Amino acid sequence: MRAAFIEKTGTPDVIQVGDLPNPEPGPGQVLVRVRAVAINPFDLYLRGGVVAMPMTFPYVIASDFAGVVEDMGPGTTGHQVGDRVWGSNQGLMGRQGVAAEFAAIDEEWLNPIPARLPDADAAAMAMAGITAHLGLFERGRLKPGESVYVPGGSGGVGSMVVQMAKAAGARVATSAGGPEKIDLCKQLGADLVLNYKTDDLVAGLRDFAPEGIDVWYETQREPKLETSVPLLRKRGRMILMAGRSATPALPLGSFYPRDGSLLGFAMFNASAEEQKSATSDMVRWIEEGRLRPLVGRVFPLDQAADAHRFLESNTLGGAGTLTGKVVLQID
Repeated sequence: MRAAFIEKTGTPDVIQVGDLPNPEPGPGQVLVRVRAVAINPFDLYLRGGVVAMPMTFPYVIASDFAGVVEDMGPGTTGHQVGDRVWGSNQGLMGRQGVAAEFAAIDEEWLNPIPARLPDADAAAMAMAGITAHLGLFERGRLKPGESVYVPGGSGGVGSMVVQMAKAAGARVATSAGGPEKIDLCKQLGADLVLNYKTDDLVAGLRDFAPEGIDVWYETQREPKLETSVPLLRKRGRMILMAGRSATPALPLGSFYPRDGSLLGFAMFNASAEEQKSATSDMVRWIEEGRLRPLVGRVFPLDQAADAHRFLESNTLGGAGTLTGKVVLQID
């Protein structure tokens, strides 16, 4: 099979595309003919060796996938050949990734693809959508009628947060840079969209939520807590899921009198069973037309290294040329 893989960690130049043996599904596994995979910032960290996890070389890259059930191993009961499926959390904790024509995946990680959803969109919503859902509902305990703010509402996670919070009955504010991204955030349902390049964010959010923000979903890698904490409501919750090298100052005197909560999490810590509440909601919202994944750029499998470079230029380099997710089209 054709696959994108590495023999060692390093820059995007270490990514190779070539032939590897077809995987065989073991007990409890399903063989998936992969159609599309999404590339996440975490995939960059794994490839670069920034995050240390068990990794067997050659290591197939990528975590998020969409495809079709090709075969089933012993003990599988929930799927049939021909089922369209999507999921995440591959390439982690010693598992092989999915940027290949075939992948053997534990059945527990598989979810049905809604009939109306293209494969690229299904892959694009995986890690970003699960991350958004876990942060809002498992950690943030979002309730109908509460207020949410997420910076970067046109990004992978941000766009999911906007739509999920609206689906749950919240009031949602976000920020974006430039008219096109602002218009997109409005189309996704945001009640307020601020231009972070020109608008006064503090004033805008105080007008939006005079008593403070209930759930602040922080997506920036260098969060400014001295700005955001004073904008929290009493007993407000701040979700932190990015910024591995960040060391922001915490304005303690503003934080603790609010009974505030700082809630950090990483989606790969959640088991497949724990993620099912997220994926089942996502499938339902897709079918109801209330959730739309954003595919920003599609690369063929042979350009996997270029896909990593492009994402890296946006997530780490701040190029600002990406809206939504980077996807590799496998088949």
